[in-house]
Amino acid sequence: MRLFRPRNILLVLVLAGGLGLWLNRGAVATHLMGRIYERALGRAPFNDMPDSLSVALCGSGSPMPDPTRAGPCTAVVAGHRLFVVDIGDGGTRNLSLMNLPPAKVEAIFLTHFHSDHIGGLGELMLQRWAGGSNSIPTPIYGGLGVDKVVAGFMAAYDQDRGYRIAHHGPIIVPPTGFGGVPHPFDAQRGQPDIVVFQDKDLKVTAFPVEHQPVEPAVGYRFDYKGRSLVISGDTAPSPRLEAASKGVDLLVHEGLSPTLVGIQHQAADKAGNKTITAITHDILSYHTFPEDAAALAQRAGVKQLLFTHVIPPLPLRALEGPFLGRSRQIFQGPVQVGRDGDMISLPVGTADFKHSNRLHTFN
Repeated sequence: MRLFRPRNILLVLVLAGGLGLWLNRGAVATHLMGRIYERALGRAPFNDMPDSLSVALCGSGSPMPDPTRAGPCTAVVAGHRLFVVDIGDGGTRNLSLMNLPPAKVEAIFLTHFHSDHIGGLGELMLQRWAGGSNSIPTPIYGGLGVDKVVAGFMAAYDQDRGYRIAHHGPIIVPPTGFGGVPHPFDAQRGQPDIVVFQDKDLKVTAFPVEHQPVEPAVGYRFDYKGRSLVISGDTAPSPRLEAASKGVDLLVHEGLSPTLVGIQHQAADKAGNKTITAITHDILSYHTFPEDAAALAQRAGVKQLLFTHVIPPLPLRALEGPFLGRSRQIFQGPVQVGRDGDMISLPVGTADFKHSNRLHTFN
């Protein structure tokens, strides 16, 4: 008779219900998929955000392979307007996964033309066009030579352009919206910073940084309704970057750990890999060590510091401490080692910072 006690009956019901779900898991999953797409496609991506200036890392990695990080890509959201600074491999996919639709990108700003910073440009131009029926090509801002970069990607995607129009028709993919329109500027050393974009409440300023032999190489400052942020691009310690960062709310700075890269260097040397031995030696000269970036942020009066373009990859979260070294002792504000999906929002009319991750939570 013990089999008929209420506790045993409840256990049987739970097991039966679990078995039913297991046997019908395909139908349940299909239903949930429909609900997810209804939410993702049926609402404006920024409606849940207060009026803010925000940064979201659509790629926090470098050319070194890292399964957890896409290539360099930083999204900037000003109010309900979406912009992208650099677009490395995987960045376009992450934008979609973060509910920052490529079709909504107003403009792309390139810091320089290293392959890891432009590798995803063709895909983003294509997704912005074909994913949103855009009839105007993507505006692309960059230093002198950006026209060659844009033209090259447009040539590479020209046949795909024809396939898309033939398949979907000119209403869905207007032929006039294909590709990008370059907006070159000349940010020279010894000359003032250049306002490269200004519209309504948003101003974007470019300034030269130190990434020799790469020329041009720039960083960007975004100002929106009293909130401000700077994106360094790739650079060695830079006086121009420090000047542009004076008093900003947020500095998004690249970072290379000499200690951890040194481990790579020693392993390559021990293995007799002369190529990697040379590369891990050479890259030290045109990137910034985290402690140096922290010192720059402290001198400039920055409120918060976010590291991106993380070198080398950090497969374990426990490596973030060795990566930062003494950065948290040098810079008195909050310091964060960025990961793909991380977002920091600066609500207008406040001094607040709101942190989230748009890859690890459904948005």
